[in-house]
Amino acid sequence: MITGAAQMEGAILVVAATDGAMPQTREHLLLTKQVGIPKENICVFINKADEVTDKETRELVEMEIREVLSQYQFDGDNIPVIFGSALCALEGKMPEIGEQAVKQLLDTMDEKFIIPNRNTTTEPLFPAEHVYQIKGRGTVITGKLERGVLKKGDKVEILGYDKEGIKSVITGLESFHKTVDQAEPGDQLGVLLRGLGPKDVRRGTVLVPQGHNHKATDKAKAQLYVLKHEEGGGKTPLANYFSEHVFSLTWDIGAVIKITGKDFIMPGEAAEVELRLVNKMFIEPQQRFTIRKDQKTIGTGVFTEVLPSMTEDEKDKRVLKKAMKAEMERLGFNPYGEMVEKRLKPDYSNAPKDNPMAKEFQGEQA
Repeated sequence: MITGAAQMEGAILVVAATDGAMPQTREHLLLTKQVGIPKENICVFINKADEVTDKETRELVEMEIREVLSQYQFDGDNIPVIFGSALCALEGKMPEIGEQAVKQLLDTMDEKFIIPNRNTTTEPLFPAEHVYQIKGRGTVITGKLERGVLKKGDKVEILGYDKEGIKSVITGLESFHKTVDQAEPGDQLGVLLRGLGPKDVRRGTVLVPQGHNHKATDKAKAQLYVLKHEEGGGKTPLANYFSEHVFSLTWDIGAVIKITGKDFIMPGEAAEVELRLVNKMFIEPQQRFTIRKDQKTIGTGVFTEVLPSMTEDEKDKRVLKKAMKAEMERLGFNPYGEMVEKRLKPDYSNAPKDNPMAKEFQGEQA
């Protein structure tokens, strides 16, 4: 869901009238902000209206949703809220909350949603969402053109997952089952490429023009915000050398987090960090990312500076383990979990006693 959300330009927040705002509601709103959806391009559909018929309960649900929207800096007072029932629409029952409500939702999107500004003058960027091998024709990559213009015959290169220098030519463009000669930002496309092997491209790689100025990297500086528990995040802080999963554009990959100038990032705090990725990926300044752990979004951020790729020493897992062990011994407790402590066997004999931060990680060790 996270990488798919990176393709979005509008959102319908669906909430069950029987449940109201749930933890997932907050997470979806956070992701909506994270991928840069314009504040005008969101509306609410309160589903299961056939199960909640009294006016007072409906008003309470709507009031709660508007409050949550406002908490995430959306215009909670004015965002359209529509009550309906998807089941009734499918079964042709109660048209006022079935078919008519769905039509009202579509009309609202047509009237209220704005078309984002399209950047057609810069070089193209096309993140791969799905990849298909078409026997006898070539490789088809599907996704959304983020910026620039693509044309049939354009010479392109693939970046990401340590792939560099893999070049190809666009032999066909298709949008919604129609062949097109040119594609513009926001278009959902199938791009046919020739001369690629099955391992040359995968989800998360990007197409850029040959002669581009980008260089894939596995190291970058970023500004990271750690979510509070009330925002759907975790309860424990982030410590140096935590390994988490990073999502950006259509790629997701493991990464080690190094915090700049402090030992921890508490929930609700922001800090400068350095992210070290498992593979070299396409990264550029102002590119947004999300960090997830245990099926939960725990942080969001933006890349601020692309750094040279890691040295062989920096990639060495033994160096990372040594750094984590030294960090535990310096802090006087283990912020990484029981299994890590068993493997690394830190010596706490010279460590400070009763570090007040230790209690923040007690739930993590349980």
